Amino acid sequence: MIRGTVIAANLVVAGVALALFGCAKAAPPVLNFSIASAEDQQSMQKVWGPLLDDLNKQTGLNVQPHYAGNYTAQIEAMKFNQVQLGWFPALATLQAVRRADGEVLGRITGANGQGMAYASVLLVKKGSGITLDDVLKCGKKYSFGIGDAQSTSGTLAPMAYVFIPHNIDPQQCFTVVRQSSHQANLFAAANGVLDVVTNNTIGLVFAKRENPAVADKVQVIWTSPPLPESSIVVRKDLDPAIKAKLKAFFFKYGAGQGPEADHERQVMKALAYGGFGPADVSYLDPVAQMDASNTLAQARKSGDAAKIAAAQKAYDAQMAEIASHKAGQ
Repeated sequence: MIRGTVIAANLVVAGVALALFGCAKAAPPVLNFSIASAEDQQSMQKVWGPLLDDLNKQTGLNVQPHYAGNYTAQIEAMKFNQVQLGWFPALATLQAVRRADGEVLGRITGANGQGMAYASVLLVKKGSGITLDDVLKCGKKYSFGIGDAQSTSGTLAPMAYVFIPHNIDPQQCFTVVRQSSHQANLFAAANGVLDVVTNNTIGLVFAKRENPAVADKVQVIWTSPPLPESSIVVRKDLDPAIKAKLKAFFFKYGAGQGPEADHERQVMKALAYGGFGPADVSYLDPVAQMDASNTLAQARKSGDAAKIAAAQKAYDAQMAEIASHKAGQ
């Protein structure tokens, strides 16, 4: 009898334990947040880590950083659901939307809460005497550092605003063309390893703060028209409830008063941003137009009638889409 009572009691205890275990909250799934290492990974961790810590604390989500070596890798990681959200530069955002099931959650804003713009630049070593006119003469005289193929400021804008309008192929213009990150190009120009390099105004802000001695060794010889800033991109199939939490977090981050808001503004200051605001892919229309124009120019240069026809069709479709966005405003 005693043995039976003990067994029964043990079964009750086990049942209660199982019930409590079943009622316990399951740990939130890990969401990978993609960060393209336009600078070195350590620098990116320093500025993005505090924001992701705040995101997890305020939303209860489990968002972990995922550092991509280049923008193509970033896009591919979203395509194959290795990352579910992230910080994407403008051109990479377009590519993520077009071929990686991406969706624009919001955009970076300035301190006034309005859309923030930055610019592409060409840099040379200070005191080199190299001017933009010198660069445009080509003649295989200078070496050149260009950005990632999916970089808005490192490749797309210089091609759209400098080289294509002057019918210049960088491979034929310079003694050597090297593709690298903004930071690597900055150091290469500062140290005289490369004569001319691409970068952007945000990169210069980071350089002046983190490496002032290096930043002081370069000078700007060309600045592009304003470019749309980066986006926060999510996968389209992300749980709508999670998207809502993310929007609520980003759109109020750094706003308001009090110690918490002051802390958030310091985090944004480290990123050289003012905040985040609502947006859809239409805010990237200037980038889409540059991309279509560059593709058409390359097709025309090839002389291939089929390529030219396809590029012209894509360009016309893109311009019609941009016109529809303007009409709907």
